[in-house]
Amino acid sequence: MKHYRHSLFPSTSRPRGTMVFRLADSLRTAWCRLAAIGRLLSAVTTLPLIAHAEVARPNFIFVIADDHRWDAMGVVQREQGDKARFPWFESPAMDRLAAEGVRFRQAFVVHSICSPGRAAFLTGLYNHVNGITNNHTPFPEDSVTHATLLRDAGYRTAYFGKWHMGNQKGRPGFQHSASFINQGIYQDCPFQINGEMVQTKGWVDDVSTDFAIEWLKQNRDAAKPFSMVLGFKSPHNRRGGANLPERLRELYAGETSRPVPNLKVPAIYHKPDPETGEYPRGLADNAVHLDYLRHIKGIDENLGRLLDTLDELKIADDTVVVYTSDNGYFLGEHGCGDKRALYEESLLIPFLVRYPREFPKGLVVDEMVLNIDLAPTWLDLAGLPARPEMHGVSWKPLAAGNKPADWRQSFLAYYYKDLGDTPTCVGVRTTTAKLVHYHGKPEFTEAFDLAKDPYETRNLAKDAAFTKPLRAELNRLAAEYEYQLPPEAVVTGP
Repeated sequence: MKHYRHSLFPSTSRPRGTMVFRLADSLRTAWCRLAAIGRLLSAVTTLPLIAHAEVARPNFIFVIADDHRWDAMGVVQREQGDKARFPWFESPAMDRLAAEGVRFRQAFVVHSICSPGRAAFLTGLYNHVNGITNNHTPFPEDSVTHATLLRDAGYRTAYFGKWHMGNQKGRPGFQHSASFINQGIYQDCPFQINGEMVQTKGWVDDVSTDFAIEWLKQNRDAAKPFSMVLGFKSPHNRRGGANLPERLRELYAGETSRPVPNLKVPAIYHKPDPETGEYPRGLADNAVHLDYLRHIKGIDENLGRLLDTLDELKIADDTVVVYTSDNGYFLGEHGCGDKRALYEESLLIPFLVRYPREFPKGLVVDEMVLNIDLAPTWLDLAGLPARPEMHGVSWKPLAAGNKPADWRQSFLAYYYKDLGDTPTCVGVRTTTAKLVHYHGKPEFTEAFDLAKDPYETRNLAKDAAFTKPLRAELNRLAAEYEYQLPPEAVVTGP
């Protein structure tokens, strides 16, 4: 097996797939020419047909938060009842999306860290192929993404807010951008607007939304659809206090988060303090939770502003809106903070979809969807052919209320060590179980029966009968996706 880095589809370094990529490019070119002929014929016959044809091509808005865990939404807290950690938390805009569209309850990332999560959404590819396996590598300029493919098909593309990808300037594939470098700052953040640095005033997620709304107002023309990404900085770390807008700094004062069963079950790689014997607690403090949710409340307010703008512009019915996050997040589970691991809290993300013209209201879907599925879904909804090299699959039928007979029953996930003490690992997650292999640390192997133990408190790694099919599935997926460790991956031996 070969490992391909940085350039997604180079003409020389990937000879085995060259004919496939050329064929895909030829098909896309042919499709575009046929579409152009169709538009010309429509123009010759009757003008109303032009408007009808263009309405069939939806607009796209992809809203991605940073470090937003799957259950930090009011609709999920109400659903969980007595098991809810934050039963007092409310998110009316996210709840509105769920009520007016589709909520995927089993949505995951394949590599739980910021830049890799975002790159997977853009490319539809696993990170060992798309070249982004850490937070400091710039996104390859020649990457084929949903933005480049929609742009080439006549869409207007724009990017607002957080991008990350190291200190990269410019937003490959997007014709317009107003975005900050690396992590930016919460207050008065400098933005790069189409290559020019501009000082802004105010809370960064308010400012990003202001830019996005202004662009929407200028680009609402139904004759040419758009695809827009809005990236929120929240609820990334350095939270609370002056990093919040004043309106949110005292919100939830006096509230308390509830405990969960895995708070005192340390991650397998954690070591006790040599003096006290205590294991790390991670982000288990209630004050941390309150600030975390205050930031999410702020982005919910901005999501609401965005939805209201679509209503005001009368384009809501023609616009696909997705709200999600680049990865999950720990708030003390397994003694963890942040997201660098393969436990459920790290992999699970919120995933809300609304498209009034095609998707029903209030639908809840429990089939597993991944961040690599977004790009092929965008193409599918736009009527464009799928790129054969993409690893993801379109969830359009699921969102429409149908379940394909061959929908995935498992997926490959991994993490490459950078910050913290989580070793490099790779695993398989099925609909009911999980197996995690730590490179160079066989004694750390973990296996969980998620149907019986959803909080992952009982390691079944020594149960040969339980782990055998999981090992076979892990090997199958690794072969299917030509998985091997990237050269830059840090592996700690025994």
